[in-house]
Amino acid sequence: MIFACAALLAVPTADTDLGDWSLPGALVIGGAIGFLVVWALTRHTRRAAREQAAELIEVARREAAVAAEELKQKAEAEIQDKRAVANREFDRHEIEADVRLREIRAHEESLALLDYQFEQRQERLNRENAAVTQARDAIRSLSKSVRKRLEGVSQMDADEIRRALREEVQLECQDELRGLRRDLMEKSEQELQTEARRILIAMMQRLASQPSNDLTSTQVALPSEDMKGRIIGREGRNIKAFESATGVTVLIDESPSMVLLSSFDPVRREVARVALEALVKDGRIHPASIEEFVKRAQEEIDLTVTQAGEAAVGQLNINGLHPEIIKLLGGLKFRFSYNQNALDHSIETGFIASILASEVGLDPNVAKRAGLLHDIGKAASSDLEGSHAHIGAEFIKRHGETPIVVNAVAAHHEEVKPETVYAGLVILADTISAVRPGARAESAAIYAQRIERLEKLALTLDGVQQAFAVQAGREIRVVVAPATVTDDQARELAKALRTKIEAELQYPSAIKITVIREQRFTETAT
Repeated sequence: MIFACAALLAVPTADTDLGDWSLPGALVIGGAIGFLVVWALTRHTRRAAREQAAELIEVARREAAVAAEELKQKAEAEIQDKRAVANREFDRHEIEADVRLREIRAHEESLALLDYQFEQRQERLNRENAAVTQARDAIRSLSKSVRKRLEGVSQMDADEIRRALREEVQLECQDELRGLRRDLMEKSEQELQTEARRILIAMMQRLASQPSNDLTSTQVALPSEDMKGRIIGREGRNIKAFESATGVTVLIDESPSMVLLSSFDPVRREVARVALEALVKDGRIHPASIEEFVKRAQEEIDLTVTQAGEAAVGQLNINGLHPEIIKLLGGLKFRFSYNQNALDHSIETGFIASILASEVGLDPNVAKRAGLLHDIGKAASSDLEGSHAHIGAEFIKRHGETPIVVNAVAAHHEEVKPETVYAGLVILADTISAVRPGARAESAAIYAQRIERLEKLALTLDGVQQAFAVQAGREIRVVVAPATVTDDQARELAKALRTKIEAELQYPSAIKITVIREQRFTETAT
């Protein structure tokens, strides 16, 4: 259409001059050329845009492919990691299941052994009951015959009748006498020795005399050997003043850079240790400074004792105790029985008594109070006479404790008759705290050596195949050869082993001896 218009404008008319036609024609031709140029440029621009868009799309497609490949690799790596973690968890669970299965099998084997031992014991009891029944029947028949004979023989004098009656009574009491004899034989002499040692230790800790046991001494390190001479002083006046002020014995020997403080009273030893260490650190050692430092140490230990008593009372949440009772109770901090701290033992006894009282429906606070105070007499002065149970009971009675608690403290070693159930709870809690495994300190080497000696001692007896010390050495189980050892011989072997253990070993509490004689016969039917 544009070209047509341009053509019409370009046609000259009759009235138009040739000079007038040249200018519009030139304009039309220029416009057409410009249009063609613009159209060509537009087409070229569009084609270039399409090519650039195609290139961008191709680049985007390649980048998307690369990103997809990276995401795929990352996902595969995560899957591999999760698979490895799942495999490790599966292996761990499999190992745990295997361990538990082994534990279950071991428990089943133990139960089977216990069942077999129970069956053997039941069979033995049945045999013993049958023998007892047979003996009782024989005694009754014999008694009847004796009575008939006595009734028929009226010519017997009084002495003969009395003698016959005595023999009859002896026969009837044989079972009871045999049981008493067995109980006496089975009672370990070591229990008596342990109780004797307990009494001696309780006495020695209250006695302030010259000791001779390493358990009653404390070592103090010195910075140099010259300090020993300064402690002794001119003509021994410093050491005499120190011993007089503290009530302990100072032992100075050839041991390098140390002295030994010795006393049965652990509180005095602690006061002497604190005072001597302060004197050595200060360097001014003479009678006047010794008295000053001993007084300071005494005040420091008194404060420590009071704080220890208050801490024990607070730990058990006990209210209403007299301050003097708390102070004396704290003195147990420095006392030991078989290397067991007396204050810790009292706290533990209080906890155990409280738990036992709760289980049987009694007041746990009363039991806790009595358990904490049961050994308070061990911290009393040596000037007081009597056992620590009696002294402790009298002391807490003077300071307002109830009769129930006073009786429980006085009766915890059965020196007086228990009047309430709480006294029995304290006795039981005291025993549990003292004899439980780990209560009395013992080194691993000594423990292993004691267990080994116990087993070797059992293996020295004829007929013994195996010996196992169990329950921390409180029981020895001996397996004998059934072909060479009979049941009666096994019983005698147990007695012989008990005698050897009591004669050759040192051990706490008692050791139970179990002799196992087992004989099995197995056949397979096909």
